[in-house]
Amino acid sequence: MSPRPKVLVKEKIADSGVELLRQNFEVELGVDWPEGELEARIGEFDAILIRSATKLTAELIDRADRMRVIGRAGTGVDNVDIAAATKRGIVVANAPESNSVAAAEHTVALALSLFRNVPQAHAALVGGEWARSRYGGNEFYGKTLGVIGFGRIGQLVAARCKAFEMDVIAFDKFVSAERFRELGVEGVESTDELYARADLITIHLPKTPETLNWIDAAAIAKMKPGVRIVNCARGELVDLEAVAAGLESGRLGGVALDVFPAEPMTEHPLFGHDRVIVTPHLGASTAEAQDRAGVVTAEQVYAGLTGGVITNAVNIHSVRPEEMVVLAPFIPLAERLGKVAQTLAGGSVDRVHIEIRGRLAEYDVRLLGISALVGILRGHTEESVNLVNAPSMAGERGIELIETVEKQSQDFTELIRLTIESAGQSISVAGTGVGPRNEPYLVEVWGQAFYLPFGEHLAFFRYVDQPGMIGRVGTAFGEQGVNIVGAAVGANPEAGAAVMAVTTDASVLAETIETIAGWGDFHAGCAVDL
Repeated sequence: MSPRPKVLVKEKIADSGVELLRQNFEVELGVDWPEGELEARIGEFDAILIRSATKLTAELIDRADRMRVIGRAGTGVDNVDIAAATKRGIVVANAPESNSVAAAEHTVALALSLFRNVPQAHAALVGGEWARSRYGGNEFYGKTLGVIGFGRIGQLVAARCKAFEMDVIAFDKFVSAERFRELGVEGVESTDELYARADLITIHLPKTPETLNWIDAAAIAKMKPGVRIVNCARGELVDLEAVAAGLESGRLGGVALDVFPAEPMTEHPLFGHDRVIVTPHLGASTAEAQDRAGVVTAEQVYAGLTGGVITNAVNIHSVRPEEMVVLAPFIPLAERLGKVAQTLAGGSVDRVHIEIRGRLAEYDVRLLGISALVGILRGHTEESVNLVNAPSMAGERGIELIETVEKQSQDFTELIRLTIESAGQSISVAGTGVGPRNEPYLVEVWGQAFYLPFGEHLAFFRYVDQPGMIGRVGTAFGEQGVNIVGAAVGANPEAGAAVMAVTTDASVLAETIETIAGWGDFHAGCAVDL
């Protein structure tokens, strides 16, 4: 009889989570281990359960000869080398929704404190001042809440504020109009509209290059005078200097911050401002959230060691090994097609149609549709998106995924065509695998066919079909210091229209794309970084 699997609980989790593990495995608590013991003993364990303090580097994971599951009790997995774990065949699982309620409640708590001056009045009274007249506030009732980023936490905040009879508007181009209607929230087409109408703004976006300093001086200038802002998501989303200027000018009525660009942060000019409330990243810090994270992660570890379904894996999806051999090269293709299609569509997403033709139709191709959703959603949701949670995150946003499988393929052995539909409009892209390794190639954009290997940086243009157009684009790119690596053109001579797709050695600036697209014989332009 083989010995029971060994599980190391390296950081404190709920007792009920530890008990669940002990019922089935040999469990060792390593909370108080001295420095160096984890490095020396990690090879003894089949699974490890951690929080944020333990750093599982590639070097450490390389020592984990028996490791099958890494459980992260919480949302983020920045302290785990995912690539190294995947290479070793180790499943990494987390508890992505364990702190959603806590984060939503803290957002509302800070908002209420802003409206009613709770911390300031408390400090005054404790200091011996009865400042009743100075700290009169405002009501939620009848005010308008603007939610930027309408994922799970944003939706929970909206539901709670609706209970106060607030009007709720939200901006998230990845949430369908139908989903907004279901939740009784008005979806707006732009942040400009939200800024102009909201009395209270809460932001729930991921940290990406596009979202850094999302709320900056330009955004604040468009806001309703006296607006209050709450940020419990990512510190980098809000430009603190712009906030200080907005408070000074009176454009902002108050700001509440739970997160900061660098943490821990204990000193900043805003901290002493009488219309600013700050807390030290307490959004997930409730006893219930911490317990929930531990129990959920323990359940994931149990499933991983007993052959069950790991619902929160961040690096795998359950596919039979023999099918995975065939599907594996097409997973990144589907994800890239999703990213390209979403960028070309440029707006909200109501429906995603993935059409799979040829030899792939003989297999369970659901993973490819999920991969496309990952490409569409990644970088646009507060929560991290992966092959496990993409369907549920799409469902939360009212995005419908339709799959069509056809064994016949006219031009390619395998073909994946992805179509995004929104507000009665659609955009389609297609790709295939080339060569013995099925290297991903782009074969269709904007209804025109061509043949181009994917690159890290791409740009697309629709234009009047005539000589010299690639040269003109190359010249404009050269002025930015960007080289064209590859190019392909699909044309419709009868219509006199063409589509150009190019790969480049660096990102193409939006200004460069706008300049080219503004030329009289160009109709549209778009750049995509994969």
